[in-house]
Amino acid sequence: MKLIILDQNGVINQGRDTCIRTPDEWKPVPGSLQAIARLVHAGYRVVTATNQSGIGRGLLDMTTFNSINDRMLRAVQQEGGRIDALFFCPHTQHDKCTCRKPGIGMFKEIRQRYGVELSQVPAVGDSLRDLQAAAKAGAIPVLVLTGKGKDTLAGGELPTNTQIYPDLSAVVDSLEIQAV
Repeated sequence: MKLIILDQNGVINQGRDTCIRTPDEWKPVPGSLQAIARLVHAGYRVVTATNQSGIGRGLLDMTTFNSINDRMLRAVQQEGGRIDALFFCPHTQHDKCTCRKPGIGMFKEIRQRYGVELSQVPAVGDSLRDLQAAAKAGAIPVLVLTGKGKDTLAGGELPTNTQIYPDLSAVVDSLEIQAV
């Protein structure tokens, strides 16, 4: 099975300094929706793994969070793509949970649900904690320079073997996508 794990904010949709609080605030990163469609057409299963501390901080309720995700899923579908599953951590950093990246709880759940070892699975993110979680879980850490990606790169100390690309479209280009 071909699988890819994507962070949402800064990879699929434009990141913000604060959490996205309404569906109208959700805006795709240019080219990201088309990149997801290309992945799907090449036989990839696309899942997301995202920290959503706005829920835990009371800035966002589950109904609104679901509405935001519905907007994203519809936008991906309109481009011919599909996101197979959304994995998210609603906790704050003070909760000390195992699912919040850089913890690997979401990655363990993905591995269990799909019955796949993550050693050949790219995990695409724009923050150091995305990359750290990917590396700790045994996935391939991939940094995109959208969202917080440029700041993450400038900060250095990336996990060993981190791949770096300008955006999700370039990641897809690197996978030598061939339609099934």
